[in-house]
Amino acid sequence: MNDITAGFIGFGLIGGSIARALKEINPKSTLIAFHYNKNKTGNGLMDAVSARVLDHIYYDLEEGFPSCDIIFLCAPVLSNISYLSRLKNIIKPDCILTDVGSVKKNIHTAVEELSLNHQFIGGHPMAGSEKTGYQNSHSKLFKNAYYILTPTEETPPEMLNKLYEIVQSMGAIPLILSPKEHDDITAAISHVPHIIAAGLVNLVKDSDDASEKMRTLAAGGFKDITRIASSSPVMWQNICLTNTESIKHFLNQYILYLKAFSNALERMDENYLYQFFHTAGEYRDLIPGKAAGMMKKVFEIYLDIVDEAGAIATVATLLATNRINIKNIGIIHNREFQQGVLRIEFYEEESSLLAVELLKKYRYTVYER
Repeated sequence: MNDITAGFIGFGLIGGSIARALKEINPKSTLIAFHYNKNKTGNGLMDAVSARVLDHIYYDLEEGFPSCDIIFLCAPVLSNISYLSRLKNIIKPDCILTDVGSVKKNIHTAVEELSLNHQFIGGHPMAGSEKTGYQNSHSKLFKNAYYILTPTEETPPEMLNKLYEIVQSMGAIPLILSPKEHDDITAAISHVPHIIAAGLVNLVKDSDDASEKMRTLAAGGFKDITRIASSSPVMWQNICLTNTESIKHFLNQYILYLKAFSNALERMDENYLYQFFHTAGEYRDLIPGKAAGMMKKVFEIYLDIVDEAGAIATVATLLATNRINIKNIGIIHNREFQQGVLRIEFYEEESSLLAVELLKKYRYTVYER
């Protein structure tokens, strides 16, 4: 990658990780960021400057940003759109404008209205974390993750190729889609599942009694399948307000599935019920597990231990002694959907694989998911 000047508007987990990756690839690149309030500069920006990830912080877009070769819009979806008009008259004709939002139709519509089609390429890195902010960013966040690019009909091939190469250099897998394709896919595989997960959690909450037996027994399988409900409510409010058309389409399709299933229960249709679960299982087994998708992959294992004092400490000490970092560890009392009494979650796949090898060496019975 040649020396470039890259600007960032919004500098949290995604923006910070892109900046870290670019600086690691080419330390000579100039990276700058914008902040709207000179009197309240975020700690993340100051930390990035101290770590020499960022070279400058500007409080006026007309300072620094006119020299950018590429500008990453990393603020919330609606905020990104608001910055387009402010950037239009100050950026170079060959500057690439790109965003990282999970909805594409709205920003592409705004780009067209502002006649920025020849400079804008939508972007959506399908990677993230339960943790937010620059302090949780890292240069390998996008490794083996799909990074969607949505060029306009007027995007020059050389600009698309340049961004494609930048994405590849970060270890991501670039994939070119139209804005409509992108929004339909993300609605089906991410947005609607988040709505369903949140709905299930609210259903249990509203159905529970004063003794909260449902909440107590929800540990295990229920907590696993609704994990994605623990996300930023502001972010998901934004997504639902901007990808409304696609979300409504697939949500209505899902409602039809639920009605059909309810009808099958009413008539005790054994064949329908079997096929419902059989076809779902077959298709799920075909979903690739190597590349990172939209939802953060969980690296976890289960193992059998004697449920007594010191058992967890023994396992934790064994892993720590071998420099294997643990994200979460705990006893599972409700094991309806998994084997093994102890669940251990890791930050990355490599740690998970090393843990399995180590624990089996010490004759623990390990169950991998």
